[in-house]
Amino acid sequence: MGIDYKKELENAAKSMILIHRLETLIKLIIRIIINKVNVTHAGILLHNKKRDSFVLTVSRGRMGKKIPEGFMRIEKDHPLIQFFVNKEGRIYTGEDVIDYRMIKKLIRNRRFADKRAYFEEIKQLMDDLEIVACLPAYFRNDLLGIILLGKKVHGHWFNRGEISFFEALASDVAMAILNAQLFEDKEKESERRYKLFTGSIMALAKEIEVKDHYTAGHTERVIDYSLAIANKLKEKKIYDFTPEFMEDLRIASLLHDVGKIGIPENILNKNEKLNDEEFNVIKKHTNIGVSILEPIKDFLRDALLGIKYHHERCDGTGYPEGLKDAQIPLIASIVGVADSYDAMITDRPYRKALSKEDAIFEIKRCAGLQFKPEIADVMLELYGEGKI
Repeated sequence: MGIDYKKELENAAKSMILIHRLETLIKLIIRIIINKVNVTHAGILLHNKKRDSFVLTVSRGRMGKKIPEGFMRIEKDHPLIQFFVNKEGRIYTGEDVIDYRMIKKLIRNRRFADKRAYFEEIKQLMDDLEIVACLPAYFRNDLLGIILLGKKVHGHWFNRGEISFFEALASDVAMAILNAQLFEDKEKESERRYKLFTGSIMALAKEIEVKDHYTAGHTERVIDYSLAIANKLKEKKIYDFTPEFMEDLRIASLLHDVGKIGIPENILNKNEKLNDEEFNVIKKHTNIGVSILEPIKDFLRDALLGIKYHHERCDGTGYPEGLKDAQIPLIASIVGVADSYDAMITDRPYRKALSKEDAIFEIKRCAGLQFKPEIADVMLELYGEGKI
């Protein structure tokens, strides 16, 4: 029973367009070719934009790998590449395909004697790679890649239906390659911007440490406590946190006091308890933090909520907005408990630190008033396990 190439092409196109990793996509394309048309091996020469040359990205088949990935690089001026870049197939054969029999005929044709060396170089490359046909994958007029085909397993030549399948597949391959390249380029740009972002937040964290000497060790501990709380909540299946949430929580913990950059040092480092006026100034640090981070808010996601609202209380007496219970973002509630616990067990100029046992007692006592009960309960468990 013959192959329904139209159906196979539709299935291949659907599969390819869903794959955004270029390496995975190329392997899928080769697998489709080998499985559907039963060739000994196949490969793809893929255009490398940085070097403006073509690299053998993958070459596989039922007779094993013919040439290692990346081993062969063909420059843009090679006759095989120029044949497709200049669309010379339409001049010599009337179609955008190179097959081995056609190249041999062109070499023998006296009309093209001046191009004999050119065609012989193409034939030599096909001999080296043990391929019998090459098909271009164009996007508009840009050559994105070349599909390389070995012999059919049973030695028969490709029939017209198979060649038409490959030609149509090459068009879909070009679109899928372009889609994957654009996706990877976007990811690389996002990664570059994220590195700049992380550099910025680390610089901000260092700035806080310089201004408020208490903050240095405090920030690291708040990060540890916050992540421990979240992992315990996830372990107990109370919440199912995503990797993105965990990263946001880490950033919120790191920068929860970033707004203190805008608080006068005489208040931050005062050796006595703050009066009401001074405490009102300190309370501004959450909103100041949000203002400082405004230029990079797109990267911060929920981290910004943790920074802004980590001093809110379940009973509505917190700041900056007096939120209550469920109004308080979960990320802020986690950072708030971690921040309060570390503040209690740390010496300050105006008071001595509480013992861990007394601090945990305070967290238990304030569950439902200052802290979300489930987070307070988790802190008690972590303390009992010796993890905080």
